[in-house]
Amino acid sequence: MTDITMRPDAEASVGGVATGSVRDYFELLKPRVMSLVVFSGFAGMIVAPGHLHPVLALTAILCIAVAAGASGAINMWYERDIDAVMHRTSNRPLPEGRVDPDEALSFGVVLTIGSIALMGLAVNWVAAGLLALASFVYVFVYTIWLKRRTPQNIVIGGASGAFPPMIGWAAVTGDVSVASVLLFLLIFMWTPPHFWALALFRNGDYTRAGVPMLPVVAGERETKKQMLIYTLLLLPIAVSPYFVGIAGLPYLAGSTVLGVLFVVFAVQVCRDKTDRSAKQMFGFSILYLFLLLSLLIGEQLYGPLIRFG
Repeated sequence: MTDITMRPDAEASVGGVATGSVRDYFELLKPRVMSLVVFSGFAGMIVAPGHLHPVLALTAILCIAVAAGASGAINMWYERDIDAVMHRTSNRPLPEGRVDPDEALSFGVVLTIGSIALMGLAVNWVAAGLLALASFVYVFVYTIWLKRRTPQNIVIGGASGAFPPMIGWAAVTGDVSVASVLLFLLIFMWTPPHFWALALFRNGDYTRAGVPMLPVVAGERETKKQMLIYTLLLLPIAVSPYFVGIAGLPYLAGSTVLGVLFVVFAVQVCRDKTDRSAKQMFGFSILYLFLLLSLLIGEQLYGPLIRFG
C-alpha cells in the first residue's frame, strides 16, 4: 500500500478550525450519486403493486435520499486521507479543510439515524430495515472493511447501491418479493462494469492512493475481461422484469437493445489499448441505467398510451 499523508490544509481541519458552508455540507452528501439512488428508489416504488399516499411516498423518497447522502458523508470522513491524494477527489470539503472531520462524521451519523427512524415511523419498518442494511453495507462493509483490502470491494460492497429499488418497493408493499430482488440484482450486476470503467481511466489515482481496485491489482487485461463477463451476465437480468410481470414489451425491447449496446461497449474496451473506450463505457453505463429505470417508470405512469404487451 502507498503511504498516504493528508494535505496540510486537511490536517488543519482536524483541529476544528474549519467552518464549512451550506454548500460544503451539501457536497458531503455526494449529490450526483444521491440523484441516481433516489431515481432507482422511485422506480421501485412506482412498479410496486399497491398504493402509497403521496405524502408518505415523498417521505420515503426523502429518507432514501438523506440516508444515501449521509452514508456518503461518512465515507468522505473515513476516506479523507486517500481523497487528498487523488486528483478526482482532492477538491472535496474534507481534503481542502473546509469542513471539520468530526463535524462531518456527526453530520452523517445523525442524518443516517434520523432517516431510518423516520422511514420506520412514517412508512413501515421493512423499508426502514432495508434502508439501515444499505447504510451498513456502504459504510462498514464497503468503506471500512473492503475498499482498502480487496479488488472485489466494488462487487461485494457495491450491493449497498442496489438496495434503493427494494426499499422503494417495500415502502409501498411492506415486503420483499422476487420482482424487487430482480431489481436489486439488476443494479448489483451493473455496478462492477460501471466502476471498473472508471477505475481503468483513473488507474493512476487509485495506484497513488494505494486502493486495490481491480486494474491496480489484476491489471487492465483482467479488468476488461471481468467487465465483459458482467455485462453478459447482466443481459438476462435486465430483461427479467418483463417475465415477472412488472414490465411490458416496450421495456423488453428497450432493455434488450440497451443490454446489447452495453456488451458492445465492453467489447470495445477489451480491444482498445487507450482510455477512450473506458471513458465512453463509463458515460454510457450511467445512461444505460437511467434509461432502463425510465422505461419501467414510463410504462407504469403512461401504460395505456405506450404498453402493447
